[in-house]
Amino acid sequence: MSLMIEDLSKQYSKNLRALKNISFSVQKGECIGIVGESGSGKSTLARILLGLEPFKEGVITFNGDPIAPRNRKLLREYRKNVQMIFQDATSTLNPKLPIWRSLLEPLENYKDFYPSFVEKGLTRMELAEQLLEIVGLEKQMVHRFPHELSGGQKQRVSIARAISLEPSLLVCDEPTASLDVTVQVQILKLLKELQQKTNMTVLFISHDIRAVAYICERVIVLKNGDLVDEFILDDIYDEERHPYTKALIQAASID
Repeated sequence: MSLMIEDLSKQYSKNLRALKNISFSVQKGECIGIVGESGSGKSTLARILLGLEPFKEGVITFNGDPIAPRNRKLLREYRKNVQMIFQDATSTLNPKLPIWRSLLEPLENYKDFYPSFVEKGLTRMELAEQLLEIVGLEKQMVHRFPHELSGGQKQRVSIARAISLEPSLLVCDEPTASLDVTVQVQILKLLKELQQKTNMTVLFISHDIRAVAYICERVIVLKNGDLVDEFILDDIYDEERHPYTKALIQAASID
């Protein structure tokens, strides 16, 4: 798997340019952090990668093919291979459906696919139960409704749903921002374990450089739509770091 972003720009209006000539690449198995304050362009980038936001300037290729392809078959394959975990898990779960039905929705859309990391020949309910257990939830929760789950539990359901298709690329857009500190740590630990077990490629987007430093091997820093810094985690304290990166580190009190 490879993702190549070249000179990507996004302009909403004459005075609002969300992204400015962004270029970077992601290789299979990498966990890359995109960090920056609100308004830096992080979420715009995520929406573009998911095909939720159009763009006119720049080139994005996934496994050598441009996104989002006009060919319906290629687009369907792309959407299977690129999944997203959103900040607000509540908004991604249908309040009228039991958890098992929301959980299996992606697999219902790709009926010819069966995840390799679960047992073969399971019923739909058993499959939902195994997916919940993989993300640390009790299998009995399949019968509950979203309002009966905590924020952390709902985010775990969202993670289970996203990985059910074994995506080549998992985009995490502020997945812990709405959770309390203890639950944030649990979710970050879960994501790190899943990434290491599956060799899944992860693009982790956050305003919190501490979270990025915990889960990622490489960091990209955005400020006002510009890519101002890029480095491997071992080089986070190098003197050559951009002043904005240093300010983020100081504000987060990373030692």
